[in-house]
Amino acid sequence: MIYELPSLQFIIIFISYNNILHNLMLESNKESLKLEAMKRIVGLIAKGKNASELFPAVVKNVASKNIELKKLVYVYLVRYAEEQQDLALLSISTFQRALKDPNQLIRASALRVLSSIRVPIIVPIMMLAIKEAATDLSPYVRKTAAHAIQKLYSLDPDQKEHLIEVIEKLLKDKSTVKYLDIHTNMTKMLLVIKMVVMAVSQLYWHLAPKHELSIITKSLVRLLRSHREVQYIVLQNIATMSIQRKGMFEPFMKSFYVRSTDATHIKTLKLEILTNLANEANISTILREFQTYVKSQDKAFAAATIQAIGRCATNISEVTDTCLNGLVLLLSNRDETVVAESVVVIKKLLQTQPSQHSDIIKHMAKLFDNITVPMARASILWLMGEYCEHVPKIAPDVLRKMAKTFTNEEDIVKLQIVNLAAKLYLTNSKQTKLLTQYILNLGKYDQNYDIRDRTRFIRQLIVPNEKSGALSKYARRILMAPKPAPVLQSAFKDRDRFQLGTLSHTLNSQASGYLELSDWPAVAPDQSVRNVEVVEPVRLPCIFILFYFLKIMLKMSYIYKLKWLVLTYICVHVESVSESESEENSDDSNKSSSSQSEKSSSESDSEKKKKTLKNKKLQQQKPDILIITYLPPQIMQKTLLLIIMTKYILIHIVLSISTQFFVNCMCSLLHLCVFLACQFDAVSWHVHVSLQASSPVFVPETSHELLHRMTGKGLSAQYRFTRQPCIYGNSMVSLQLTLSNSSDQALENIHISEKSSTGQNIHRFNAIERLEPQASVTVSMGVDFNDSTQAANFQLCTKEDEFSVSIQPAVGELLLPITMSEADFTKEQGKLMGMNESSATITMTPENVSSQSVNRKVVSVANIGVIPSSQENIYRFAGKTVSSGSLVLVSVALKDPDAVITINTEKTVIGSMLLRQFKTALTNSGP
Repeated sequence: MIYELPSLQFIIIFISYNNILHNLMLESNKESLKLEAMKRIVGLIAKGKNASELFPAVVKNVASKNIELKKLVYVYLVRYAEEQQDLALLSISTFQRALKDPNQLIRASALRVLSSIRVPIIVPIMMLAIKEAATDLSPYVRKTAAHAIQKLYSLDPDQKEHLIEVIEKLLKDKSTVKYLDIHTNMTKMLLVIKMVVMAVSQLYWHLAPKHELSIITKSLVRLLRSHREVQYIVLQNIATMSIQRKGMFEPFMKSFYVRSTDATHIKTLKLEILTNLANEANISTILREFQTYVKSQDKAFAAATIQAIGRCATNISEVTDTCLNGLVLLLSNRDETVVAESVVVIKKLLQTQPSQHSDIIKHMAKLFDNITVPMARASILWLMGEYCEHVPKIAPDVLRKMAKTFTNEEDIVKLQIVNLAAKLYLTNSKQTKLLTQYILNLGKYDQNYDIRDRTRFIRQLIVPNEKSGALSKYARRILMAPKPAPVLQSAFKDRDRFQLGTLSHTLNSQASGYLELSDWPAVAPDQSVRNVEVVEPVRLPCIFILFYFLKIMLKMSYIYKLKWLVLTYICVHVESVSESESEENSDDSNKSSSSQSEKSSSESDSEKKKKTLKNKKLQQQKPDILIITYLPPQIMQKTLLLIIMTKYILIHIVLSISTQFFVNCMCSLLHLCVFLACQFDAVSWHVHVSLQASSPVFVPETSHELLHRMTGKGLSAQYRFTRQPCIYGNSMVSLQLTLSNSSDQALENIHISEKSSTGQNIHRFNAIERLEPQASVTVSMGVDFNDSTQAANFQLCTKEDEFSVSIQPAVGELLLPITMSEADFTKEQGKLMGMNESSATITMTPENVSSQSVNRKVVSVANIGVIPSSQENIYRFAGKTVSSGSLVLVSVALKDPDAVITINTEKTVIGSMLLRQFKTALTNSGP
């Protein structure tokens, strides 16, 4: 139901955190609204959300007089200035004025933004700003100037001499030298610690059991926060590990996302690791990340990303078509490097299924005149020659154009022109005979001897004469022989021959002094070498641990401007805890001084005191309840649960090493952490689009065999998908099992074993104590397939036997139908373009053209809902995946006699599989 909002105040209270409302708040005349908007935007950035669309609205506020607002604006600009360079240039005069601002933080932030704009035209401005900042009175600004030097040098190395002068001035800075003296020893100690971590990781990798390897994963990922040199070594080792054991680093995949501040060699290594970790479950997320990387200003990194997309397409067949479509879209990119690399990767991918992608070859031929990179032109010509029979009308025309420009082409292109001429001469000599002779004559007198030799060889091979001999008979076999598709492999595939963490492993070449690992001993050593003396760990005093947590809390509170709330809350809670302890101590002293004759009367008094103390403890918890009542209901329930869990778990852990006072203080701080975390999560409370689940449009009655009666010794089982929400869990698919006993004896204790070989979460039905002969029973169960068509394997057991069975889900059964308006459908579809979109054109049979037939065919394949459409020839359907809740949008546009099927979803594997099934269903006649 939609309610009318009566006033602007009501809108502000229930404002949703989308880009439109952020723009409205930033353009408001009230500083408080702008400040609130910037806090929320920075909060979104901290959570990893993309807020680049708000750049024009944010940059307008860079000249604000409000210091707090200006600080947040500069935090935003430092993050997105490199991506939005054109818009940042428009405000460069404002940044220059900010360099004279009285506030040192504003001066430093302005310099940081200027150094983040990677445009050569502002190099003189950056140089002047760095020189002025290097002589600034504030050490903080001078430190920022030192950091900006390397950015300017990477942008324009010609400024080296001027930058050296600035560095010499900074080295004479007493505060800087003092800072370096203080931290020299700390840096050395940190390097030693990192070396120890790498050594231990190497030991675990070679010696530890597989189930214990996860111990080193977190330590290695934590090292990625170090300097670039350390990152480079660690990433190289992780790249080697991830090839053999993907599961180790898959939970930390986000740690390998590329940042705009990373160096090119660091970006390339992270890209390599992400490609190694790609599988059917996470490929949609990785491809979405790659789409952003392709737009990078770093040309080498963008080219490496395109190669990574090609590797993903080769390794995961379900996304090959999706990757190909995405690479074809890149052919219209303005950047020649991106286009050239796309052509080379497409060429390798097309070798796997050339007959199915003739349209792509035609499209590349049309773009040939606009492509100037020699390697890309040579790749297109190779494709034309190799698959000239699939494009018989276009290949001769391409050869005609190449004959005109032959003398001006690069050598690698000339060689492919000669090959194209030879292949067309063998397959279409009527049209290309004269062209081939002309090109061979040009190649005969070329300056490059490779081209001259190739030309003479081709002439003798394809043009029969007296001197040709028997070789010309086999010209077609030699030139048109099928070539095996290239295998795109990781550059780190063979590096495991060197030990991890060694110089040889880093260089991928054996260095002098390298020692191989010794072989396993033939005779087991004495067991006494395994006896290790157990050393008791040194326990820190409780007061140090308490102050450590307090320091963290104060830092968090400073970020959210809640310092006074935190201090008041801690003081009140700790004071109440200390009062309760003093009361307990007084009670204990009174009890110890009482005489034996008053035991009977004191027992009743002690019970009353216990009740009174219990009530006081409940009253002390009121501030907790009062604070969390300001949260939304769904957050409040989780917060209460977390508070209870952290208190009781922590009490059991800490009681053995500290006093009750410390336990209560720690619990107090911990559930305050929960409170602040919920405040931080408030940014996304209203972001989600309201999608209502609906009942299934079509429920198939067909059952699938789970266990045959012969295999099951009289026990048979059938299963079917109910297409209803599972009552056992929101992420589970609901199933109905029918168990039958076709034997002469009763079967007892029919149940599902606790073990599952594939690791899916399975809700088992209650054990059937007895099933009489010729009787049947129907039970329900739930399986979490994790949005994958991988079969769920488990053991169906009776009292005497165990039978291995598996449930193979159809991709359409992994969905739940939802309802939405046509406008919401179009909006969400616009967000899922590029590699998140799969489409195909089919020719439909006449009986399938009606709306009823299209709806029936689509909903029979997949459990999705029908969306009302205002257009007669376009049918829309929507659903979400059961496990992750990802949107799946389907549209069928009829264009007589063809139809275009489009599927938009983040789960590209599911999209590709659905597209194939929809094509089969809509092209086949019958029900």
